[in-house]
Amino acid sequence: MNWLAGLIRSLMLLIVLLCASNHSYAQQRFPKPEFKTEYTQPVPEHPAPRSPALEFLDLAILVLVMSLTAWVAIRRRSRYGILILTIFSLFYFGFYKQGCICSVGSIQNVALALADPTYRLPLVALLVFLLPLIFSLFFGRVFCAAACPLGAIQDLIIFKPINLPVWLRKSLSILPWTYLGLAVLFATTGTDFIICRYDPFIGIYRLNGKFIMILLGIAFLLMGLFVARPYCRFICPYGALLSLTSRFSKWHLSIYPTSCVQCKLCTTACPFEAIDFPDSEQTKPEPRTQTRRFLTFAALIPVLIAVGMFIGSLSHVFLSRANSTVYLAELLIAHPELRSDPLNLDIQTFLASGQTLETLTEDAATIREKFRIGAMILGGFLGLVIGLTALNQLIFRRKEDYQANRADCYSCARCLDYCPVDKTIAHG
Repeated sequence: MNWLAGLIRSLMLLIVLLCASNHSYAQQRFPKPEFKTEYTQPVPEHPAPRSPALEFLDLAILVLVMSLTAWVAIRRRSRYGILILTIFSLFYFGFYKQGCICSVGSIQNVALALADPTYRLPLVALLVFLLPLIFSLFFGRVFCAAACPLGAIQDLIIFKPINLPVWLRKSLSILPWTYLGLAVLFATTGTDFIICRYDPFIGIYRLNGKFIMILLGIAFLLMGLFVARPYCRFICPYGALLSLTSRFSKWHLSIYPTSCVQCKLCTTACPFEAIDFPDSEQTKPEPRTQTRRFLTFAALIPVLIAVGMFIGSLSHVFLSRANSTVYLAELLIAHPELRSDPLNLDIQTFLASGQTLETLTEDAATIREKFRIGAMILGGFLGLVIGLTALNQLIFRRKEDYQANRADCYSCARCLDYCPVDKTIAHG
């Protein structure tokens, strides 16, 4: 009888498993009811989340592309290889992945995770942020060369680049640091991810962006026909970080494989004006005058930091209005009659939540205090950046040959095709 009891228990377990496996099927046996309505499902602006396996596959492809870029640029010295990788990144990281998640936008995820302990930073987002920086410490800006979808679309349309005045380039170099500071400020206060919201190329990659953003992207591309990579050089906040880490790169693209022949052709080939001239092409400053200027600018840096912090403290009220909570609190306090406006969805949503105006005001005050501290730090940071940028112009570095500037060079390998030393070795 034991075997019979065991058989009965096995049959009952089998029936339970079959019922469980057919549960989802049973739910779909009858067609769903159809309700006719005039509502139209909106087209989503953001791509659908990818599975963890696909996210790590994307990460592996990113590492592979940066590794190949480093090998092609430093060892193979091939512009053609960089071009192939750039086209691949344009279609894979750009149109296929729709530009998300990218290393540029991941700055905000990392900043929010550092400021808000309740925010769980995805591992993929952290690695996407760190890996290009780590690669730049060893091989230079290989991420910019071919892996970044924002850079790829600009790099492929360079037509007839022009040289900008040195004073203009140095002045515009402050903008990426400003954008970086604002992005961190808005992310840490929980206000917005402005890098993603105002990315000029995401709308093009997703083919469904807002008209004004697509127009902005087209404007950058038209500008890029003559001013090479304008977004990368003068806007991109992640590029600012890469320019810092790339200065210490152990291996970096070299214009010539053996010795420079002083032909100057590389200066013509580089559309980014990222070639440092040798001492013979520079006016060497008088040492005493140079020392006096250096000490003067160094003494001004604390003043610039203090002025920046003061301006930041004055601007925090204006900046905080970008936060929806602060904006809504100010709106309800200034215009209480809007409570009865049924067309104002923000106010009606707030009233439906059951939250009181006092609670909303307290939350707004807390956020505004965060903006006050953050804006002061941002102002001091920008004062430091301006001071160091000015001080850097007074440092005379001895160079005997034409060299790629490790901070500004994108490792695009255009200069390699112009260098006659390669050809001499190839035919020697």
